[in-house]
Amino acid sequence: MTTSDPIIAARIRANAAEVREKIAAAAARAGRRAEEIKLIGVTKYVEPEIARMLFEAGVADLGESRPQELWRKAEALADLNVNWHVIGHLQRNKVKRTLECSPLVHSVDSLRLLEEINRESAGKGKTVDALLEVNISGDAAKHGVLPGDMESLFPAISKLDHVQILGLMAMSGLESGLDQTRREFAGLRELAERLKPQCSGNVCMEELSMGMSEDFEIAIEEGATMVRVGSALLEGVKP
Repeated sequence: MTTSDPIIAARIRANAAEVREKIAAAAARAGRRAEEIKLIGVTKYVEPEIARMLFEAGVADLGESRPQELWRKAEALADLNVNWHVIGHLQRNKVKRTLECSPLVHSVDSLRLLEEINRESAGKGKTVDALLEVNISGDAAKHGVLPGDMESLFPAISKLDHVQILGLMAMSGLESGLDQTRREFAGLRELAERLKPQCSGNVCMEELSMGMSEDFEIAIEEGATMVRVGSALLEGVKP
């Protein structure tokens, strides 16, 4: 597979255009502008050549679930101005290498992880943008802070000088139907609204990362500012 494969490149461009049309339609239904929503192309199942095609199709924000894959693709695409996103569980022992890719970390699911990110970013003399992952569905198998525990983290987070919390991230429940998914996304938005009066310094609630290929339109209708889309962008494209 190479970036010169015109058939694959054309399919990816068509998929990206269709996804953007759906984003615009969902935004319009919610009385919002399409420009308010950032499309993140999820590349966890494809090779760097396909990720390059996504970038060339106008998807400049790419997300990886596994740190090792982020490292590999960031190296392979170092000639491109990709905005990288960590969207999967990040272990503390992989923070140092991961921060070299200058990503936005969506999946901060504990204070210990955030403290490690702060320590490593301080050593690099930089500030890292991050989102707090919320277990909005309550699924035992999912990572994330429970909604009721979120506010108690703020005093400790305010002492971290090298992280900037931009908002919240969540995934719908493993067994959630579309109606329940909508309630969960609405719950994340409502949580962010409740937390806003407590925000100051390095914590704000401007971003909501929620919604994947099967439910990103619902997420946009419920307030998502970032959607993480993989299979819809890569339909008809073999890994």
